[in-house]
Amino acid sequence: MITRQRLATGAFILLAVLTAGIAVPSTAVADEISATAPKVNLLLDVSGSMRAKDIDGQSRMSAAKQAFNEVLDATPEEVQLGIRTLGANYPGDDRKTGCKDTAQLYPVGPLDRTEAKTAVATLAPTGWTPIGPALLKAADDLEGGEGTKRIVLISDGEDTCAPLDPCEVAREIAAKGIGLTIDTLGLVPNAKMRLQLSCIAEATGGTYTSIEHGDELTDRVNQLVDRAADPVVVPKAVEGAEACAKAPTLTSGLYTDREEFGRQRWYRVDVKPGQELRASVSVAADRDVNPDYGVLLRAVTTKNREIVRGESAGNGRTDVISTGLRYPKAEAEDDATDGAETVCLQVTHAYSPAAGVKTTPGLPLEITVDVVEGPDRAGDVASFGLGRGWWLLGVLVLAGFLAGVLWGWLSRWRLAVWRTN
Repeated sequence: MITRQRLATGAFILLAVLTAGIAVPSTAVADEISATAPKVNLLLDVSGSMRAKDIDGQSRMSAAKQAFNEVLDATPEEVQLGIRTLGANYPGDDRKTGCKDTAQLYPVGPLDRTEAKTAVATLAPTGWTPIGPALLKAADDLEGGEGTKRIVLISDGEDTCAPLDPCEVAREIAAKGIGLTIDTLGLVPNAKMRLQLSCIAEATGGTYTSIEHGDELTDRVNQLVDRAADPVVVPKAVEGAEACAKAPTLTSGLYTDREEFGRQRWYRVDVKPGQELRASVSVAADRDVNPDYGVLLRAVTTKNREIVRGESAGNGRTDVISTGLRYPKAEAEDDATDGAETVCLQVTHAYSPAAGVKTTPGLPLEITVDVVEGPDRAGDVASFGLGRGWWLLGVLVLAGFLAGVLWGWLSRWRLAVWRTN
């Protein structure tokens, strides 16, 4: 009897150990997946103006609810989705209280479609339009994790809680370098609202869409949620220096920074013999700027000798200008000079702010650095300036020779016939 009890106890302990051994890796895998899962926070305006019945004969609120239900059904399993409201709870006239009216209706995380739909069904148009405060809270909802982060703002009016300018809030969010994108959708927009929502989207590299019909709202939100699930490269935040000696060293990758008007940004890249440095920079105007601007990217040595440069100019027709450069470092002739060379990258833009526009934070810029093995000089370098054109030249010479021989033979034959006749 005792022996059987001991065997039973041992079997139980062994089963518990095996179960724990299986459970721990599963939990670790689940945590890893959760950390890299894309996150989307739907930010819905539930202010009093959403009662207006001008979207396909129904109210804006009804159109939004219907769109949300369809979006929740179509949300990919790998997307962690949340819903935040603004203006949904306070019906009073106290501006200070109304500008704090934002709440997380459904937390960002694995989606329970039934629970989320139930939460949406309870919404009714109520109060103010605190877009700025809601954006700050929505960004906090998405903190943590390494996956893509996206806020989809749906509103039918401009912010009513100035001086907290939502466009400035979006710029502050972008300046944090957390890779968060804000897309905005305007329901039956007017010119002022369109301008504000466009500014919010442009500040973070997002998009603005004007919505007039319910099916447009459903389709666009679905597109943005699906886009969050697509694999993307998130730029790494970096802070350039005002001189090469203090600049951060960059490796191959995508980086984001901000540069103030009239200033320069410096970065360092190590390039070994036989490698080629390929770098590019894009500067975006996320606010009103004067026309006629440019961007300059220079590669110089640590002693400030210019190696190569790239530059581009604009005249106000586009909000983003880009330029790039390439620097192949020759193979070392002996092992004694086989060390890496530090190349300093200098970024300068010639934007100037329009009258009354804030100058801080600086304009967003995106830098791409790629250090690759240099081209094979024996196969890439042109022979006498012709390169692979030698093949074409050879074919043309041979064709010309054969044509000349044929023409000469025909001429002699015709001449012989003429003399005979």
